[in-house]
Amino acid sequence: MRIAVALVAFAALTACSAEDKPAPSSSSPAPKPSTNAVAASLDPCALLPAAAVSKALFLDNLTAVPGPVQDNATSGGKARTCEYKLDDKAAGALAVTRYDGRQAKPADMVASIKKAKPGAQDVAGFPDGAVYYVDEQKTATLAAAELVSGTPVLINYTGPAKMTPEQLAPLVKAALAASR
Repeated sequence: MRIAVALVAFAALTACSAEDKPAPSSSSPAPKPSTNAVAASLDPCALLPAAAVSKALFLDNLTAVPGPVQDNATSGGKARTCEYKLDDKAAGALAVTRYDGRQAKPADMVASIKKAKPGAQDVAGFPDGAVYYVDEQKTATLAAAELVSGTPVLINYTGPAKMTPEQLAPLVKAALAASR
């Protein structure tokens, strides 16, 4: 599937040049889940339900199915995906890539994507920035990053090349809001 291939390539390109430092720990005596556990619990299909994608794309009866796990040993990124389908035809995919044990600024992560993707353009309305591009596989992607309990997380939606930043932005914003 082209979108899965695009997501693998995307994960490989989003390697951040960050230092390997442990995330800050809580001074609370009560045991809390580790920052890695909180970030690891980010399920793309739960962050962006099929109904939200259906509404944004004006398509009825989309289904959401977990996609392949796409971990990248080089960058340390651990990607989980959710694929959205209409009658077994791809309507896009949401990828959530976390970088456990790394420290990176979300704005720097977005800037590195923009630098790696020719023709990428900034998208307004995201606190740490977002970038939109159409790649050589003829897929459109909008990506944004944030810290989730101290762990850098990259969230991107990839769909057909005809999708505009205005169509993709609400999907990524909804996933970002749900991850908090």
